[in-house]
Amino acid sequence: MWLWYDWQAAAVADDDGVIHDQAIWDGFFDQRALIERLHCIANGGLTQEAMLLHERFPDAKPLIHGDEQLPEADWPLPSDEALQAADKAATEMARQGVAMAAGDPDKRLEHLLRASDEMRATFLTMEARLVEWVGLFLPEVRFGKDRSSLPKLVGEADSLATLASNLSVSMPENGPSKSEWKTLREWGESTATFRGKLDRLENAIRELSESHLPSLSIMLGPLLAARLCVEAHGRMRLARLPAGTVQVLGAEKAFFNHLKTGAAPPKHGHIFMHPWISRSPRWVRGKIARTIAAKASIAAKVDAFEGEPWSQSMVDEIDAKIESIKAANPKPKRRQR
Repeated sequence: MWLWYDWQAAAVADDDGVIHDQAIWDGFFDQRALIERLHCIANGGLTQEAMLLHERFPDAKPLIHGDEQLPEADWPLPSDEALQAADKAATEMARQGVAMAAGDPDKRLEHLLRASDEMRATFLTMEARLVEWVGLFLPEVRFGKDRSSLPKLVGEADSLATLASNLSVSMPENGPSKSEWKTLREWGESTATFRGKLDRLENAIRELSESHLPSLSIMLGPLLAARLCVEAHGRMRLARLPAGTVQVLGAEKAFFNHLKTGAAPPKHGHIFMHPWISRSPRWVRGKIARTIAAKASIAAKVDAFEGEPWSQSMVDEIDAKIESIKAANPKPKRRQR
């Protein structure tokens, strides 16, 4: 016995194609109900008519319309009017699918983060060029770690003499020509503009991450939370990953090199960016990374399943745990010979 069904009908037939029973749905005038049925069929579920006949004929094997195993029979196919309604419903399903994809926070985060990475790479290249260019004319300039103000200073200076005065250095004997200085100034303006665009882009990431990943954002910071989410290909998948995988997200090359060559496995991936790890002594980073990954995995589950978002007090407890790990391991352990 075979149980044939599609979105609007179901029928039971034997191997000779004789129909023993059938049930037909005539509610296709309701587009919302029709879309629900089409979703059910797309996900491999049984319609109400199919479930009803399956209860009457439990030995019948359910097969969707078009399956090659079905025998030739006079199946109750939809009318032209029903097919037109199904076409309109399928079009509406496609529109809703596009709208859902466009509003998916996971995809939005991915685009924002990738754009941020590309813009930061461009900005750092432009900034490095500007520093070298200015240093060629003003070799006395010392920026140290903070050179973020240079693009704005160059862009606002009307001459190299003004820039030298603002930087408190002496003028060189040979300066740039007017056209060269104009080019250098425009480069500084462009670099400063890129910096502003990068800041606005990262603020957008922070805003979306804090709403989409509130617990993980308050624990690790919104930018790192967004990076872990994108690396895991979505919030729900991140929530389902074990803590050990969360710990090494972003260190896939090192991990596969470990599997291939037997090299030491990576202790951390992207989570190394967090000060809890990056500013900790080398010999405790592995322990701290495991602790943070375990807590981050729980925070991701809270966000994915819409639990109560974490508060700052919970983050403070994690911070206290990290400090206790550092206190318990003040010095590296001696290697046994």
